[in-house]
Amino acid sequence: MQIRYFLALCLLPNIVLADEADSTELPTSQCFVTPPVSRSFDDRAALTGIDDEQIVIISDFSNAAFNAQAEFTGDVSFSQGQRHIAADSAILDQKNQRLNANGNLIFKDELFTVTADSLEAQMSTNSATLQKAQYWLHGQQVHGDASKLQITSDNNLLLTKTNFTTCPPGDESWLLEADMIKIDSTEEWGEIWNAKLRIADVPILYIPYMTVPVSDKRKSGFLFPSFSTSTTNGVEISTPYYWNISPEYDLTFTPHYMSSRGLFTKTEFRYLAGEQQNGQFNVEYLDSDDNLSTKADRYLYHWSHQGAVNANWRVRADYTNVSDNNYFNDLDSDVNQSTDNQLSRIGEASYFERNWDFNIRVQDIKVLGEDEKPYQVMPQLNFNYRTEDIIESIDFKFNSELTNFRHQDDEYNTANRLHLVPSLIWPIQGPAGSFTSEVKLMQTQYWQQNLDDDSTLDETVSRTIPQARLHGQVNFERATQMFGEQYRQTLEPQVQYLYVGYEDQSNIGIYDTAELQEDYYGLFRDRQYSGLDRIADANQFTLGFTTRLFDHSNREKFKFSVGQIMYLQDSKVSIDDTYEESSPSTSVLAAELDAQLYDDWFISGSVQHDTETGENKKNEVTLDFRPSNDKLLQLSYRYVPDLLNTNTNDQVDISQAGFRTSWPISDDLYFVGNYYYDLNEDRNIETYTGVQYESCCWAVRLSYHYRIKTNYDDDLTDIDSTSEKFESGVYLNFVIKGLGGSGPLGVADMLNEGLFNYRKPLYMRN
Repeated sequence: MQIRYFLALCLLPNIVLADEADSTELPTSQCFVTPPVSRSFDDRAALTGIDDEQIVIISDFSNAAFNAQAEFTGDVSFSQGQRHIAADSAILDQKNQRLNANGNLIFKDELFTVTADSLEAQMSTNSATLQKAQYWLHGQQVHGDASKLQITSDNNLLLTKTNFTTCPPGDESWLLEADMIKIDSTEEWGEIWNAKLRIADVPILYIPYMTVPVSDKRKSGFLFPSFSTSTTNGVEISTPYYWNISPEYDLTFTPHYMSSRGLFTKTEFRYLAGEQQNGQFNVEYLDSDDNLSTKADRYLYHWSHQGAVNANWRVRADYTNVSDNNYFNDLDSDVNQSTDNQLSRIGEASYFERNWDFNIRVQDIKVLGEDEKPYQVMPQLNFNYRTEDIIESIDFKFNSELTNFRHQDDEYNTANRLHLVPSLIWPIQGPAGSFTSEVKLMQTQYWQQNLDDDSTLDETVSRTIPQARLHGQVNFERATQMFGEQYRQTLEPQVQYLYVGYEDQSNIGIYDTAELQEDYYGLFRDRQYSGLDRIADANQFTLGFTTRLFDHSNREKFKFSVGQIMYLQDSKVSIDDTYEESSPSTSVLAAELDAQLYDDWFISGSVQHDTETGENKKNEVTLDFRPSNDKLLQLSYRYVPDLLNTNTNDQVDISQAGFRTSWPISDDLYFVGNYYYDLNEDRNIETYTGVQYESCCWAVRLSYHYRIKTNYDDDLTDIDSTSEKFESGVYLNFVIKGLGGSGPLGVADMLNEGLFNYRKPLYMRN
């Protein structure tokens, strides 16, 4: 028969290793290690209304006497809250508050499962000892054996003559053996004494003391090292150390040794400032770079901060400085990549209300490899106001800006600029289309200082320019059949008329203005230049249309856009203040295409064609085959003529073809490869080949990289910036999961390594 026996006593301590909501992700199904479960645990579903202080005992047979020993046999189950014990037999000594259980013993709670030959629990001290135990930590793949497992009175685990691994049973890829392991339930970390690491059952490392995580809670300690070799840096070894200072602060210190350069140290300090602000400091330093003839010191310091002060105020700051122009080209920085050549220094505070906002900003940009320095914004004040239906359906907007431009070099002029823009907008929206009418009055006042005697600039300039813009779009659609499939096709023509008044602006300096690119969406902008130092006059129409195909599930399968500007009057305003009488009557013809060709084949491309000269100003096309998230083949080509080489100031044509692939060789082995070729120079400019093996319990990546190396003019080096240099290297990354590794290495970051990052095509499937 079954007997339910209730005791208002605490049987075992409530050991908490990690909050379930904060635990690491569950492993994939093929990696998940399932602990044993007793069928008697299913009976607890019938128990309701039992609090954590009560014990429910279920057994086939029992023999109990008041204030004496109670014996239970036959499929015995003990339950208290979320803790459960199953055994063949058990003896409960009520007088001495001791429990002994034997035979097919299983202990389980929310966080771990233990099997053992026997269990002895002392209820007065909330402690227990299990002999010849096997344990499993739930949701973390960690499991192992122990000759003795103790649950202490302070809710910790002590394992004697033990081992653990994250590999599935029967897989001995790695195993850690130790004399003792202590799992701290508060810190959620394990301390290990006299550990021996075995890989493929071969002992390779002895560690007298170490700590490992049993949850995702942060803990100070060494992270996994990385190894690589390259033609410029030599043999590289990186050994990061993580310091968990407090819940609000942490620091990572990384000694990075390069045999060709020396010891390169990197320090990253992160902090939280309240609940909604955060930031970090970075300091990097290389003493006496051996790879430079000058033996110069190399350094970087960086600070970033962002967040909300309260419901209205937002702040942001970002500052980076480096010792030389080639810092990111030569060294593996944690702040920027080698393809970054601009350092933006910004300090910003913003205030937001429903109808208005205010912003104050300072900015300085350092361009690596260029002698000419941009102007500094010290500071800029912005005020914007907006309201709807000020006159029936007409909206009102007011934008203003007050900017002080400074320059680090005294020979440059400086300026203050006040820009005021009231505007009225009449938007008409509907499912069949939209029509927007907008008028602006742009009033700008300049006060320019430090002008030399030969300057064509004026000390005071007042500029008033009106603008009118009409933009309309109509949405047509129809049902059609193509390639035996039913589709819904849309036709979305749009037209824009833009008028901007003319005013001579040659008496204004260039402080923050550059020409914008003419892609399809740029054809419908109301400006030709960024910044405000030049506002190009315009009297023009823009015509364009977009067509799309949607399948029966309303998924977009095809999108094509094409458009062009027709100039009714030539623009007389340019950045260099030169007016060409032979100005073109039309802009480039800009077209863009995104399509799912067939099943897993995708194509994406854009072209900017000069219809008057018959030449292409820019071409880009990519062809993707992606049958699944881990399978990719991509072919790409890009062509850009007359691109300025900032090192030589020459005009060069860019014509490059590329191939990229990511493909699983097996369930655990991946291959990633990139190859890019310069068709004009007839040479390879980048090759990347990587092989990654990842199992349930460890991962390794071996990669080779060959690429062209950028060199800027620099006072620290004697490198000729016009010379071209190629760099090659071999890189090895290794992670043992469960020993403090950062988890899977991942294939996505391999796709993004190098000069040409992977650009995913426009997927039109849900």
